[in-house]
Amino acid sequence: MKTSEVRLIETLGERIRKIRKQQKLTLEALAGNELTKGMLSLIENNKANPSMESLSYIAERLGVEVTELLEEVSTQELREILEQSEKLYNTGLMALTDEYAQLISIIEPYAENLTQGYESARLLEMYSFCLYYEKAEGWQEIADRAACIYERMNIIPRRAAIGIFRAMVKFTEHNYTVALEFLLQERSEIEATNTFIDPITRLDFDYTEAVLHFAVGDSEAAIRVMASAFKFSKEQQVFYRIDHLYRLAAAHAMMKVDEIEYTYYVKKLAQYGDFAEDKEALFFTEFSEVHYLNSYKKSYKEALLLLEKLQEKKDTPDEYIPFLNLEKGKSLYGIGQYKEAIAFLEKVTIADYIHHPFDLSSLYEHDAYEALCQLEIGNSSEASRLIQIAVENISLMPHTPYKDFIMETYELITN
Repeated sequence: MKTSEVRLIETLGERIRKIRKQQKLTLEALAGNELTKGMLSLIENNKANPSMESLSYIAERLGVEVTELLEEVSTQELREILEQSEKLYNTGLMALTDEYAQLISIIEPYAENLTQGYESARLLEMYSFCLYYEKAEGWQEIADRAACIYERMNIIPRRAAIGIFRAMVKFTEHNYTVALEFLLQERSEIEATNTFIDPITRLDFDYTEAVLHFAVGDSEAAIRVMASAFKFSKEQQVFYRIDHLYRLAAAHAMMKVDEIEYTYYVKKLAQYGDFAEDKEALFFTEFSEVHYLNSYKKSYKEALLLLEKLQEKKDTPDEYIPFLNLEKGKSLYGIGQYKEAIAFLEKVTIADYIHHPFDLSSLYEHDAYEALCQLEIGNSSEASRLIQIAVENISLMPHTPYKDFIMETYELITN
């Protein structure tokens, strides 16, 4: 007998015993009228191989499908593993420690045998994503396996999530053009083979596509996609992603200095934040006003007053801290407090999860503002060094007012 066959019999016997005990059945109760207690004991102890007729009888008595007994990992066991894995996987980004490594160790022993069913696909999906986050090889192949299972089961939202994730991998590599091309291809294939796309998936595609159009500098395409998403959201009364779309729209309006449009989207976001009790959405509306006053209206004193009120709040999201330091430095520079501005500008850091050109370009300004401060206090060599860093960082970014500011500062300092 082959080793794999021995392992199957052992697994089968152990599984029958496990399910029987879970259901608090005795050997006699499970054996019933068609099996003897002795034969059932032999089967459970892997000393006898049941016929398909006997196996069907045992499955019926246990209230499970025969396939569940024959699978190397039972559906119930997979559900337990999935429940444990979901809890780890859904840990908040800012609270992450070694959750991805833990997930890999949990799922890896089962990965080879995950071939069918939602539980298998979802575990493979999480496993592939964790391998990517841990910079391990082979995550793409695992993701493909998950996608194939989802496709066979017609579970479009999860199939789409894998496509979006793979596009965003290119986004995190700052390969924005390839990311957009990949997303559009994935979206086209899914929409071509499925007559119905659920609203959540549709809005996920719309939001991600808009983000990527902005990333490659195609604001017209981004606005077109967002307009379609807003219209669809209202028609379907599904407001998923609406806050993210409002933020994108407000940011774009700000960068083109369209105060009417900017005010409209910030107001819409504030209304959403009040209704949904979304503290982060509300925080964004206040922060964006500080940014708008500093960067576009040059009202540094007003920005500083708003910023100080904002910083008094105890529930400031951690991801905003670098941006708050930047705005504080810009405000202080604007009112002539150069040394104090430098102290805040030097605190600006760029987290490894920040990848969009809008965010990166904004944060890259900190070197330009610090260069201006250094120039004002007579440190021209340090000013030259800092502006060179800013120009190098911004060089591959698409056109934005932030890029214009850095290049104008470069001309001012070097000429």
